[in-house]
Amino acid sequence: MARVTGIGGVFFKARGESRALAAWYAEHLGIDLAEWGGAVLRWPDDTAEDRGLTVWHVADADTKWFAPSESSFMINYRVDDLIELLAQLEAKGVPTHAGPETHENGKFAWIIDPDGNKVELWEPALMDDGKGE
Repeated sequence: MARVTGIGGVFFKARGESRALAAWYAEHLGIDLAEWGGAVLRWPDDTAEDRGLTVWHVADADTKWFAPSESSFMINYRVDDLIELLAQLEAKGVPTHAGPETHENGKFAWIIDPDGNKVELWEPALMDDGKGE
């Protein structure tokens, strides 16, 4: 049975300037920001080929990324078999909002939860971050 294996990313809207909020997290909580403005937090206990990681990013206040949800966040769940999970969800009456799509870092699809939150599902591909890990 396909299932969620962890949190693949946490995304939320800033009420003001997103880079300023990201800088606050870097300064006060020690989140190491990459050039693109977010961070990749690694989880060494994850057994996936990529050894587990969580993407962290603050989006601009006017982003349409989370649409049609009006929530100020979207959670990305790592999954072990996206296609099987989507079939299971469809069988239980949960339609796919968008996807599946394949990108360089894996397969993605989106569903809407009962509260209207957009949920991102991610089956990761092996990523080469240039660190030789």
